Amino acid sequence: MNKLIAFICILLFLGGCRAGQEITADPEPPQPRPPLIDRELFFDAPAYDQARISPDGNYVSFRKPLDGMMNIWVKGIDEPLEAARPMTSDTTRPVSGYFWSRDSRFILYVQDKGDGDLHILAVDHLEVPEAGNQSPPARDLTDIGEVRAQILAVPRDDPDYIIIGLNDRDPRLHDVYRLHLETGNREMLIENKENISGWYFDEAGNIRNAIRQTPDGGTEILAIDGDQLDRVYSVNAEESATIIRYHEDYERVYMVTNKGDADLSRLVLFNPGTGEEELVAVDPEEEVDFGGVVFSDATNEILATCFTGERQRIYPENAGFEHDLRTIRNKVGEGQITIGSQTAEEDIWIVNVSKDTDPGSAYVYDRNNEHLERLYQSRPNLDSDHLSVMQSIRYTARDGMEIPAYLTLPKGVPHENLPLIVHPHGGPWARDTWGYDPTAQFLANRGYAVLQPNFRGSTGYGKAFLNAGNKKWGTGAMQHDITDGVEYLIDQGIADAGRTGIYGGSYGGYAALAGLAFTPDLYAAGVSFTGPSNIITLLNSIPPCPDPVRKTFSVRVGDPDDPADRERLIEQSPLFSAEQMKAPLMIIQGANDRRVMKTESDQIVAALGDLGREVEYLVAPDEGHGFADRVNRLAYIAAMERFLSVHLGGRYQQSMDDEVWRRLGEIRETITAISLPDNGIDRHEAKTAPLPAVSGQRLRSGTLEYASRLESQGEELEMDVTRSLSRENYNGQPVWRLVEHARMPMGEIRDTIDVRRDNLLPVRRSTLQGPMTLDIHYSETGIDGNITQSGRITPLSADLDAPVFADGSGLHLTLSLLPLTETYATTFRIYDVISLEVKPMHLEVIGSETITVPAGSFETFKIEITPLDNDSGKQTVWIGSDASRNVIRVRAVLPGEMGGGSIVTELVQGNR
Repeated sequence: MNKLIAFICILLFLGGCRAGQEITADPEPPQPRPPLIDRELFFDAPAYDQARISPDGNYVSFRKPLDGMMNIWVKGIDEPLEAARPMTSDTTRPVSGYFWSRDSRFILYVQDKGDGDLHILAVDHLEVPEAGNQSPPARDLTDIGEVRAQILAVPRDDPDYIIIGLNDRDPRLHDVYRLHLETGNREMLIENKENISGWYFDEAGNIRNAIRQTPDGGTEILAIDGDQLDRVYSVNAEESATIIRYHEDYERVYMVTNKGDADLSRLVLFNPGTGEEELVAVDPEEEVDFGGVVFSDATNEILATCFTGERQRIYPENAGFEHDLRTIRNKVGEGQITIGSQTAEEDIWIVNVSKDTDPGSAYVYDRNNEHLERLYQSRPNLDSDHLSVMQSIRYTARDGMEIPAYLTLPKGVPHENLPLIVHPHGGPWARDTWGYDPTAQFLANRGYAVLQPNFRGSTGYGKAFLNAGNKKWGTGAMQHDITDGVEYLIDQGIADAGRTGIYGGSYGGYAALAGLAFTPDLYAAGVSFTGPSNIITLLNSIPPCPDPVRKTFSVRVGDPDDPADRERLIEQSPLFSAEQMKAPLMIIQGANDRRVMKTESDQIVAALGDLGREVEYLVAPDEGHGFADRVNRLAYIAAMERFLSVHLGGRYQQSMDDEVWRRLGEIRETITAISLPDNGIDRHEAKTAPLPAVSGQRLRSGTLEYASRLESQGEELEMDVTRSLSRENYNGQPVWRLVEHARMPMGEIRDTIDVRRDNLLPVRRSTLQGPMTLDIHYSETGIDGNITQSGRITPLSADLDAPVFADGSGLHLTLSLLPLTETYATTFRIYDVISLEVKPMHLEVIGSETITVPAGSFETFKIEITPLDNDSGKQTVWIGSDASRNVIRVRAVLPGEMGGGSIVTELVQGNR
């Protein structure tokens, strides 16, 4: 697996010169303007891609559409391409990537069904499909519900097993398992109790080291010795280090690091036992970070290193490898070469060749006879003669920093006063590189100049350039670098100042919003694809992960809990400068996006709608962070193409097939229907009263079983309820976790509430009920979260003048710890998820009572809980007066908006 990853990263550029600082801009086109190329040739699935050769050399696999969806196909090494057979037949999501097992029997891949969960699947390519099926059965090896599975290692000498990571026990962390490919049986190797974010394995599959973040946002590499973890290397929050392979002496490791005074990352041999470090490779041109290395699995020697400057540079370290690359170069001509995969004997390679004006072809190369044969063209119907050259440029930002970038100019038109699209990359800790880019080529074909700036904060140019972007979003230098690139092209006479637009995804989408908000006179239009509009809500919605991960964002972006940072983050968030946005805006969002929640788009759309600004909104209910479905993708591209044409004057393909047309109508949102909930809080006198003091110290872990009966509108519904209490940690904070699991004939409800162990104040609540999910985060000063129903996300939030207690079963847990007596009374507050309001409540013990429930007879305190604003939601709770203080019975009056009626819950058995 390490070898495969290394080979994938290797690119060899042929016949290219180092791009100068001048822009090649011919005033007179040397040839006619290319025809309008169908958008599907750029953004539909390729005819073929991701070729792999089986380790035994007998089979070749690749991805190819099956009934319109990208699936995996296999053919014999000597069979024609047309003889390939489908190995998967997924109809809902494309197979995004895959690889062969070591023994060439199984094809393994990780699949996302659109809900954010990731499962590992295996296909036996020799198995015959059952009658009526197009492919052999794909077995889900991690069919355990909500999980994001990872493939961590593929042992070289143990082909029956792989090493995987599962986060089913704790969504923040992945435990390590040994997985048998044929049976699916799993054996836990390590339970991740130490906030480990990554594991390192040698070629035999042995866990040797781990990596985790430190509380200050740095990184430490740990040696694993049984249950003991010893730190052997560490870097601070502005440095990086990672192990990429183990030396054949099994004492030293190959590591990429930029620790210390040196700016660029380098490849070193590091001895964890002695701390000694030996330099192996650093960029000979002293320009960029270390890029990649190719190892031979047979000899463990380094074959080549690579670095990506303006283009990628390869430095062969082995004579045989250098000869093979020269042989391939002589046969394929100009282009970039990627060694994609090879056999176990390293005698047959899959070679991919592409360049900026060619999406590429795959070849099979036999090293023994130096024979190279083309397997396929990835997009055979896309005419490279009509595509545009991508050139490397550099310009100087306002503070003197040099910014590397790529510029693609439309072919066949004078390169003067062109409409311009600036296309910032996502991440932002990433970078653009030279090569075929479908978006750049599509926009250039429509007549736009396309600028792709590697603004400060981008990776690959050294840690000083990366760290120069820390906390510089929006109104800071990262956005200034983008602005300065646009103004540079205007000053050069290439871009028309009145026809500039900005389009990006993820961070690039944020940059598009920031461009319109903070430089409103620069852009005539903007398109944001899954771009955050409020950095504070973005940071607060970071998915469950080890707490130090938040520290990384605090260092590089900011800490919303720090008053100074919070003020700056508000200033840098386009949402709070919406009134400055004048240019037309298109926003595109996946409803199931877990990285940039739909709230981010909803709130800016609602704000602009209230201001009467021109905004279009597309929401795909079955997509996450990026559109995987071809119809969704083609629909938004068609909408964006027309939007840019209207506002910037580029060419526009009016035709689209009926399926895309229908989908575009389905995902287009009505702006007037987008609204945020009213966050006003009832000003009752109890709103800021101190909460009654409670302590969680005497709680004990355990499980209670209940039976519930709901009566509403003449109907009765019975359900079984389990309440489990356990000690956990959430984002580094000790919590009691109460999980209530209700089972009924039509489905299940799972409600998880985390409360602080010291005072039982709520930290987080997560509820799953059929197509509805609820996720709330609490602090003493505010509440924010989301309700998701059938793919539609409704944000909820409230400012608090004082803390609240948990609602639901979390409230019952809190009440059991109050100093109850027969005359006890108090007031408190909850955040009611039905009304989306903070409700002041009155509690009164109305007496003692002996009650009988399925678990037996109990002496109890009888408590009435009444909302102070009305009787809606009134509860009567019987809490045991013995030392256990278990909740014995609850009778709740259902609000009218829930149909009225009541629900009675009684204890069946328990051990807490």
